Amino acid sequence: MAGAADTYNDIDLAWLMRLRTVVARLGEMDCARWWNSQGQLGRQGVNVLRRGFPRTHYFAQAKSVQMIAAARCAEIFDPPGSINLWRLPDDLEDRLDSIWEGWLDAAGDWQPFFERVASLKAADVAATLKEFELVTDAEVEAFAKVKKSSDGRSIQMPEKFDGRRRVVALLALSFSGSLPGNLVVPYARMADA
Repeated sequence: MAGAADTYNDIDLAWLMRLRTVVARLGEMDCARWWNSQGQLGRQGVNVLRRGFPRTHYFAQAKSVQMIAAARCAEIFDPPGSINLWRLPDDLEDRLDSIWEGWLDAAGDWQPFFERVASLKAADVAATLKEFELVTDAEVEAFAKVKKSSDGRSIQMPEKFDGRRRVVALLALSFSGSLPGNLVVPYARMADA
C-alpha cells in the first residue's frame, strides 16, 4: 500500500511510473514507431546500460525513453494550459522526482516489472495496459467515449485534469488512437485553466 508521500491525490506514483514506462516501451521504434528510441526499454537497452548502471539501469532506461516520448509529443502537439502523460503539473512531477531515489534503493523489487516490459512487442496500448493491470474496466469503458480531434494530431480528454488518476489513465489509453508510425498526442486541459 502506498503511503501519503507515495501518492498525489488518488494517484499512486509507482502506478504512474509503471504506466509511463509501458506506454514508453510501446512507442519505441521496434514497436509502434512513435518516438526515436530503438529497443531501449527492451532487451537491447538492458544489455547496453547494465554495464554502466548495474543497479539502476532499468530506471535509466525508463527515464531516458520517457524523456524522448515527452520531447516527441511536444513536437507534435503542445497547447498552452494543458498536460499530457509526460508533462503533468509541476507539483506532481516534483513529488515523482522526490521518491525516485527510494525506488533506486529498491531496484530489485522492480526487476520483474521491467523484464516484462522488455519483452513487449505489441502496440495494442489498451490491451497491454489492461494486461499489466494498470487500467480498470471503468477506465477502459470511459476511454471508448474519447474522440480524436479533427486535426489528426491530438486527442483532447473530455474531462479536465483535477489531479486525479482517471484522467491520467485516459491519457495513457488514448495513445491507442495513434497508428504505427503516426503519433497522436493525448492531452487534457487543467481544471483551473
